[in-house]
Amino acid sequence: MKGIVFTEFLDLVEHKFGLEMVDKIIEQSKLDSQGVYTAIGTYEFSEMLQLLQHLSRNTGISIDNLLLVYAEHFFSVLKDSYPDLLNIYTDPIEMIASIENHIHVEVRKIYPDAELPTFEIEERTEQSLIMIYKSSRAMHYFGLGLMNKTFEHFNASASIVLEKIKDDGTEVKFIITKN
Repeated sequence: MKGIVFTEFLDLVEHKFGLEMVDKIIEQSKLDSQGVYTAIGTYEFSEMLQLLQHLSRNTGISIDNLLLVYAEHFFSVLKDSYPDLLNIYTDPIEMIASIENHIHVEVRKIYPDAELPTFEIEERTEQSLIMIYKSSRAMHYFGLGLMNKTFEHFNASASIVLEKIKDDGTEVKFIITKN
C-alpha cells in the first residue's frame, strides 16, 4: 500500500483525535515500519489494518465509519494535489464511471506499483451507475466515502447502496442513483 495512504491517515488521526492518539495507535500496533511512513514508500496493508483496528478500539468508532471519514479527508488531498484530474469532469456519474479507465491509469503513472481495487461497470445511465468493486483489502467504505465527496464536489446528491457480493467485503456492488 502506498505511503501517501498512511501519511494522510495519520494526519487525519492527529487532526481529529490528537497527536497522543497517533502515538497510541502506533505503539499498540506491531509495525515493521515502526510507524514511520513516507508518501512515496510502500508498506504492508496489515499495518493499515492494525492502525484502523486500534483507532476503532480507542475511539469506539467502527472501522467502516473511520474509512468513510478518512475517504472524505483523502478526497480533499486529491482535489488539492491533482485539480486537473478532477476538472476534466463535469458530472459525478461520469467521474465515478471513469475510475478504472482513467483515474487509476493516472494513479499508476504516479505510483506504478500501486495495488488498486478494480471497478467493473455493470450498467450506466446519465442518472445512475451500477458497478462492482473488487479488492482483497475490503475497503469498500473508503470507496463509498470518495463517491460521496465526488457528488458533493459537483454540488449534487445521490443515493448509494452497497450490496456485498462476498461476505468478507472483497466484492461489493455499488448502486448509485443521482437525486
